[in-house]
Amino acid sequence: MRLAELKNHERELRRFRVRVGIAGIAVLVAFGLLLARMIYLQVLQHDYYQTKAEDNRITIVPIPPNRGLILDRNGEVLSRNDSGYTLEISLSKVQNLEQTIDRLSGLVEIGPRDRSRFKKLMSETRRSDSLPIRTRLTDEEVARFAANRFRFPGVEIKARLFRYYPQGESASHVIGYIGRINEQDQERLEELGVEANYRGTDTIGRRGIEASYQQDLHGTTGFEQLEIDAAGRGIRVLSRTAPQPGDDVSLALDIRLQKVAEQAFGGRRGALVAIEPSTGAVLALVSEPGFDPNLFVDGIDPQSWDSLNDSPDRPLNDRAIAGLYPPGSTLKPYLALAALELGKRTPKSTIRDPGYFVFGDRRFRDDKVGGHGVVDMYKSIVESCDTYYYMLANDLGIDAIARSLEPFGFGSRTGIDLDGEATGVLPSPEWKRKRFARRDQQKWYPGETISIGIGQGYNAYTPMQLALAVATLANGGAMYRPHLVDHIENPRTGERRYIQPHLERRLPLNEANLEFIKRAMAGVNREQDGTGARAFAGAQYTSGGKTGTAQVVALKQNEKYDEKNVAERHRDHSLFIAFAPLDSPKIALAVVVENGGFGARAAAPIARTVLDYYLLGKLPDKPNGPVREDESVKEGD
Repeated sequence: MRLAELKNHERELRRFRVRVGIAGIAVLVAFGLLLARMIYLQVLQHDYYQTKAEDNRITIVPIPPNRGLILDRNGEVLSRNDSGYTLEISLSKVQNLEQTIDRLSGLVEIGPRDRSRFKKLMSETRRSDSLPIRTRLTDEEVARFAANRFRFPGVEIKARLFRYYPQGESASHVIGYIGRINEQDQERLEELGVEANYRGTDTIGRRGIEASYQQDLHGTTGFEQLEIDAAGRGIRVLSRTAPQPGDDVSLALDIRLQKVAEQAFGGRRGALVAIEPSTGAVLALVSEPGFDPNLFVDGIDPQSWDSLNDSPDRPLNDRAIAGLYPPGSTLKPYLALAALELGKRTPKSTIRDPGYFVFGDRRFRDDKVGGHGVVDMYKSIVESCDTYYYMLANDLGIDAIARSLEPFGFGSRTGIDLDGEATGVLPSPEWKRKRFARRDQQKWYPGETISIGIGQGYNAYTPMQLALAVATLANGGAMYRPHLVDHIENPRTGERRYIQPHLERRLPLNEANLEFIKRAMAGVNREQDGTGARAFAGAQYTSGGKTGTAQVVALKQNEKYDEKNVAERHRDHSLFIAFAPLDSPKIALAVVVENGGFGARAAAPIARTVLDYYLLGKLPDKPNGPVREDESVKEGD
């Protein structure tokens, strides 16, 4: 019995020793695994986790650059940056947004327009981290919020640079404006491969020079390497790469000339483009009415947007480069030149004008009842005889007309350094086949050519195209591409990059024919019966010009146009093209006054005002009011 007990005890002891050995091995294996893991983390993965730790301790903060200035040819500032404070909300850190805004309004004035603009920004912005609820805070408002900041997690005051347009509405379509970057902008920046340079930047050029020279104006983003605490607050700056400010953009445009032209419209709708013929430099570009670009800087509120967007005067439309108008009789000098070049007429060829031209069963009336009598080419331009050009258009034919007008830029974009330029319509049988889908609409009828001869029918051109055409004519057939920017300057180095004049083409015109047309256009402004004579009476320089009147609503057969019985927006457009001085042109321009009536009455006085100021430095008698229209002009262009 005792022997058996002894044997069992020994067996239990052996079992215990085995179990202890297994446990020891397990402990050694476990410690080995821990040691191996520690070696893996501390040695093999040291660089990786050190980087992760640094990322938690250090953050990279982008520093947006100062946007470049926009200046006119004399150095007057058209667009600059002003500093100020904004009250911004980080949406991801605020639990109850409406309640937070309500509480903030007790410290800082937050009006209905601020709230509606904030909601609009929330729906449009590409990032939802931080959006301004109030901009341009006063020092008192900044102090009040700073004392209560602890009550508003996720809300902070930031110092910002604000774009400011000191000229207000003047040249607004030229300068354009900036707006907050949205998703479409972000996608476009990514396509261009420049999205990294826009980190920290909230705004981008929307229209005008602000948009077309965005990359020059923006500059290069800088960065700060900050050490932060557990709450994400900055402790100290470890390193800094300074941002590089954007380049300054100087225009060929003269803002004083621009304002003289704008004021001459006197609140009427229309456009004016003035060009230096020998270079293509745009001296003035007017689209009336304009708008205040400062409205868009902070994000335009819905009420202001609706008032601009829904206005029947369409202040956001750039009439100078996108408005399409029939040229009326301003087209006649080019048709006369085409007739001379093609040998269809000579300067001495005459017609007898009874006051109408009969084609088939239709009578095309001249503006002068009873006609102009015997008319040669010179008189046809000076007195603007419609009958002469009805006959001429019929003799030339639509194909020859289109081939002759195309080299002057009619129906083509001019290439000006602004976005949104319209193409226009230079009518031809080929154009009509492409324009209309139905076969019966694609046919060109000979009667349509007759209206083309006086700048009506399908003709539709921009004021920019009209100005380029007259500048080309004044410059002896040399066409220079229009450009607004004169040079781009690096503000750090002072280095300038000039926009060199670009010769688009040189028209192979007979010099004698060209000089004859220019003399006839001079007669428009100085002959007793010239349609522009009243507007240019007493001028101290010799200019060439041509009036034009374009129908807005087509008249019925044998119907007489009576302005007094026509709604204001259905009245004829008033046009005028001009260049001066005659022998060595320094300026060429085109004017369109919407629903202004005869060209001699509304558009020609505006042109005279602009030429007087540019050539003589002479201001109108009433610089803040409209130029007096010549009410004695009752008929004709």
